[in-house]
Amino acid sequence: MRSLVPRSRGSRIYLLLLLGVAGGLALVGLGAWRVGVLAIGVSFLVGAVARVVTPQDHVGMLRVRGKAFDIFWMTTLGASLVVLSVVVPPGPPA
Repeated sequence: MRSLVPRSRGSRIYLLLLLGVAGGLALVGLGAWRVGVLAIGVSFLVGAVARVVTPQDHVGMLRVRGKAFDIFWMTTLGASLVVLSVVVPPGPPA
């Protein structure tokens, strides 16, 4: 029987990050957009750190392009989403 758990460490991390993004999107869909966007941003930042510390031969699906590209874009997107979730002022009460 074939296991559903990916073999490489990076692919397992990627799967966890994908679940974090899906959870954030679910929160956005349920109306808690600020918490959802924060969860997505933190997932990207965790992915950037994971890309830094995971050895090259264990990266798996965590690798998209080169190491510098992956780290730069995950950090940029993650930090932007975290800042967005904190900076946008709350709207008037509904």
